[in-house]
Amino acid sequence: MTAVVAFLSQKGGVGKSTLARTLAVVANEVGLRVTVADLDPQQRTLMRWVRAREQYGVDPVINVAGFDTPQDALRAAQDSDLLVLDMPGRLSDAITGISRHIHFILQPTSPSVDDLHPSILVFQALQRVQIPREHMAFALCRALGDKEAEATRDYLEAQGHAVLRGTILERLAYRNALNLGRALSETRQPSLNTPARVMMLDLLDRALTVATSSNQPERPRRKRA
Repeated sequence: MTAVVAFLSQKGGVGKSTLARTLAVVANEVGLRVTVADLDPQQRTLMRWVRAREQYGVDPVINVAGFDTPQDALRAAQDSDLLVLDMPGRLSDAITGISRHIHFILQPTSPSVDDLHPSILVFQALQRVQIPREHMAFALCRALGDKEAEATRDYLEAQGHAVLRGTILERLAYRNALNLGRALSETRQPSLNTPARVMMLDLLDRALTVATSSNQPERPRRKRA
């Protein structure tokens, strides 16, 4: 069984590809076989990142490949424990076409209203195509401080949305790590690595729980007397 996690957003620059590569690194650390699918042919952000990882000799090696469609990625990752889909920076029919194969959808957002509003609309649209709310969550990124992050978390949770544990603050050390082919959990500052790892372990736990439950055979219904 391959657990499938899709990272999406309606906007670019909110942390989608950043979190996708971090999930891959953390999942690899806990012993999972991971395939990362870069599905944005115009940007190929993750393909550039994995080349930087090779250039700077960063271990472990992460399996990243570019695909034109999610279906191609699903076929290629059949022997993996986890498939990470880095979707293009827009909502399209691609996500609804493979929704039954996706176990969890993660959408990063900053505390900015300009990011929050379209992000909420995305999840509302996915619910309308029968994707359960409990199979989706937000991740707080680019926050300027814990107080701002907590206010955003309270706002989203008050509307019934799940929010991953941990917050990715706006820090130069994160950007420097990414430029060197590292993930958010691989900076030179342990105090920054911890919240990134906590967030990704939370996501991994949620995704594996959904994947495992969806793989269980349906129990036969008891006949009414």
